[in-house]
Amino acid sequence: MADLSIEFAGIRAPNPFWLASAPPTDKEYNVTRAFRAGWGGVVWKTLGEDPPIVNTASRYGAVHYNGSRMAGFNNIELISDRPVDVNLREIVAVKRAWPDRAVVVSLMVPCNEESWKRMLKRVEETGCDGVELNFGCPHGMSERGMGSAVGQVPEYVEMVTRWCKQHTRMPVIVKLTPNVTDIRAPARAAKRGGADAVSLINTVQSITGVDLDRMTPEPVVDGQGTHGGYCGPAVKPIALRMVAELARDPELKGLPISGIGGISNWRDSAEFIALGAGSVQVCTAAMHYGFRIVEEMRDGLANWMDEKGYGRISDFCGRAVRNFVNWEDLNLNYVTKARINQELCIACGLCHIACEDTSHQAIAVHRDGDRRRFEVIDAECVGCNLCMHVCPVTGCITMEPQPNGLPRLTWKHHPHNPERLEAAE
Repeated sequence: MADLSIEFAGIRAPNPFWLASAPPTDKEYNVTRAFRAGWGGVVWKTLGEDPPIVNTASRYGAVHYNGSRMAGFNNIELISDRPVDVNLREIVAVKRAWPDRAVVVSLMVPCNEESWKRMLKRVEETGCDGVELNFGCPHGMSERGMGSAVGQVPEYVEMVTRWCKQHTRMPVIVKLTPNVTDIRAPARAAKRGGADAVSLINTVQSITGVDLDRMTPEPVVDGQGTHGGYCGPAVKPIALRMVAELARDPELKGLPISGIGGISNWRDSAEFIALGAGSVQVCTAAMHYGFRIVEEMRDGLANWMDEKGYGRISDFCGRAVRNFVNWEDLNLNYVTKARINQELCIACGLCHIACEDTSHQAIAVHRDGDRRRFEVIDAECVGCNLCMHVCPVTGCITMEPQPNGLPRLTWKHHPHNPERLEAAE
């Protein structure tokens, strides 16, 4: 069986599956249940100092799509509204009871050095394994000059990170907001400030829907609504791209990354790890299905690693990064064509409709007795993959490479590239 244990920024855990800072990690009861289920670590729900935290009812919204519940999830909840002293006592109890598990404490306090110094001292006394600086919350706290209000300004990220490194012996993880133009800027700032690692992504600013009867954004609070933080399976593609951007950035080489965003199963986890994440954090899936989902995550990842010959997480961590390139580095002479497996085809016609109406008119319809038969017109097919994606039958439509004898050609070296022409002149 593959070894799932990890060491992340000096923090050891029996597996890479951690619960993210959120309602599931808000108290000792929840965290104890999570550890009994098999989670390798938790990031305790964000603690703050002042002013007091008052949450709303309701506070969650969701996008239900095509029969799938909570394909996207939105919250307007703030940081922990439980007394700090109570949280700290419970963190002490949890770490004593579960010394082999990672217990990281998320923090968010006003943007002044004394506040951070004071809170770090209190947290360090709990014996926890590290702290995560919440520079990502996009609602409520950002209006108070915290959360994403800090995370969107690289100079602030660097400044606060440096304060924290000066005032604690614990590993400092900086949690990044995705609500920026270039995710590398705050990550580089965190590294300059001495961060031991970064985690991403925090939630995306969003409104999940509008109640058209009450004409109010959802979730509705006494007839009104506000923007919140978006997470769940729908944000996974955004998170994967941002994790990969950091993993391939030469200026961030060696900086550990904890991947967050839409992770629901072992395969999602493996994808984040392959793109450079040394640990993964889960929230929405646990809130949807409960803590025991970690059993599938552990078993599934271990079985896959055994099949692939990976003995440890580090054996495949970051292995997909080398194949994440800019568009201009892709091979423009590569050709692939769609192929329809007639034995699997149910003759629904979706591939033809999509291609005929919105693509390249590359799928012909023939009558085969009383049955329709769909065939690809190679001369028109550009290999866009649309038909494969709209097909409801897995494996019915595949994309097959077509050898053409042409050498690899990228846009950088294409004869029509204006930049290449200018350089030649």
